[in-house]
Amino acid sequence: MRVADCGHGTGDQHSRRRKIGRRGRLWRNPQNVWARRALFQIHLWAGVGVGIYILLISVSGSVIVFRNELYKSFVRPPLVVEPSGTPLTDDELKAAAKRAYPGWTIANVWRVKNPNQVVEIWLEHNKKRKQRAFNPYTGADLGNPDPAGLRFVLWLVDLHDNLLYQDIGRKVNGAGAILLTVLCITGAVIWWPGIVSWRRSLVANWTGNWKRFNWGLHSALGFWSFAFVFVWAVSGIYLVFPDPFTAVIDYLQPDEAQRGLRAGDEVLRWVARLHFGRFAGWPIKTLWFLIGFAPVILFITGAIMWWNRVIIPLLAEEGQLRRKPAAEDATAVSPAEIFTGLTTPAAPSIEASPYRARASRPLPQGEGRLSQLEE
Repeated sequence: MRVADCGHGTGDQHSRRRKIGRRGRLWRNPQNVWARRALFQIHLWAGVGVGIYILLISVSGSVIVFRNELYKSFVRPPLVVEPSGTPLTDDELKAAAKRAYPGWTIANVWRVKNPNQVVEIWLEHNKKRKQRAFNPYTGADLGNPDPAGLRFVLWLVDLHDNLLYQDIGRKVNGAGAILLTVLCITGAVIWWPGIVSWRRSLVANWTGNWKRFNWGLHSALGFWSFAFVFVWAVSGIYLVFPDPFTAVIDYLQPDEAQRGLRAGDEVLRWVARLHFGRFAGWPIKTLWFLIGFAPVILFITGAIMWWNRVIIPLLAEEGQLRRKPAAEDATAVSPAEIFTGLTTPAAPSIEASPYRARASRPLPQGEGRLSQLEE
């Protein structure tokens, strides 16, 4: 009985030691942790997959932080025409618009008290909208009443909010915000280099080779912009899918729903303000504008790492296979291994490619294959 107890106790001790060992590796040397390598793959491919989306959303978001100021700068005096007889009725103007744009339906007619000011008519066709100005006396089409600069800002707003595709685009935008949140979380885990060298990851290494600098720039910029990008991503989810957030507030404060402003409602209002930088005036807007370009730089540096990590080794492997029959190449690395990076290739032959030689060389103490490829 005592022997069994001792054996059981020894097993528990070994189990605890293994757990402590795994935690220690994650704390001191996370490059050798398999879970971190898996998160690296998720981060790498998700970043490449939504890269164009990140570029569009980041650039458009930075610009439309100043949307109100841009609106005011592009607004021009109302368009007026010379009076010539009796103004046309709304029905007559609608008929003129239908003749000018057959197949389009009239959505709205906007006429002011001044009879000499142009009449704006909104038309719709296949979920597209068109705004035109018409002469109130002759019914002539005078073109778009908004100046080109204002139309461009409105286009950027529609791109940022709806990806130029109304409700469907807005839902896709929400899915993109979810993926951006995943990128933030996985990036935060990947960033941690270990307790010994974490301070070095706060700045880019300007003295190393360009690959090391590219990795350091991506890592450092990701750290300093993490809070901003994470808030923008989560608030973007709320702006597209508000119901789950309001449901949480209703659950936490059900008895206060009819008492006016709840603390949770104010939190959600601040979520929207944080997303657009609508507080503290110009300083915050300027900061939001500048940091809004951080995801662009992160995508570019990440795409460079993806190219070096995936495409170049794949091209090198294809070139090696062309020079040597596949049946004779006993050390070939499969495409799955190249793309996942979770399996270390076999030892190189004499004719092995530089990628294989580098991937299979002995590693210094505390250095994992991931840290090699991060270079």
